[in-house]
Amino acid sequence: MDKNKIQNYGDELYEALTNCQMVEPLTDREPDMTIEDAYGVSTRLLERRLDSGETVIGKKIGVTSKAVQNMLNVYQPDFGYLTDAMVYESGGTIPVTEKMIQPKAEGEIAFILKKDLKGPGVTTSDVLQATDFVVPCFEIVDSRVRDWNIKIQDTISDNASCGYFALGNQAADPRKLDLSTVGMVFERNGSVVATGAGAAALGSPLICVAWLANTLGQFDITLKAGEVILSGSLVPLIPIESGDHMTVQIGGIGSASLCFE
Repeated sequence: MDKNKIQNYGDELYEALTNCQMVEPLTDREPDMTIEDAYGVSTRLLERRLDSGETVIGKKIGVTSKAVQNMLNVYQPDFGYLTDAMVYESGGTIPVTEKMIQPKAEGEIAFILKKDLKGPGVTTSDVLQATDFVVPCFEIVDSRVRDWNIKIQDTISDNASCGYFALGNQAADPRKLDLSTVGMVFERNGSVVATGAGAAALGSPLICVAWLANTLGQFDITLKAGEVILSGSLVPLIPIESGDHMTVQIGGIGSASLCFE
């Protein structure tokens, strides 16, 4: 794809984000779109967000669990950027109809870094050494692509379908946990709707963060000290409706909750 097309698609997705509107799948219009093209679109989308006053505060890996891959028919991870405009407090309320289009909730472990990580060659041991602490996290994914009819290029272009996120108020030292075996319970309106474990995300959330650092290293991008790194959902995507109250609890780490109106 030429540079003008990439820029135009990034602008289109930014307008869709701003106006809570859906767009037709990019891959329907550009069947030969490559992964590199898609990251170009994502970069343009980020540029528009930064121009509007947002600040990058972290990164995320998406489509890590088999359950999510099967739901979306997307079978490889991707990455996106987190900005300060995406943050909600645990226990807070998100206005669904004002802020989102077709949202779904994920439960995952967030890493807060104390040292930079940059690939290639980042290992899970490097991730542990670079992590200050981990916290439970909600990520609210929200595709701007109509009906979640996405291929990997569509979700990459759309900032890995990221919407908002909320971090729990409890923190844990990952060096004192086996992050592959920690368990997660996801409740919606008081009922358990999903359970999972750390191994659901590529075998371990540590593997996810290492993958992210090494993949971003190919683009000369660093995971920076102080950033929030979302390591991928441990449960399937949970649909959100106005009036929902959701809680995620992770063994040995803590909990987070959100309300939707």
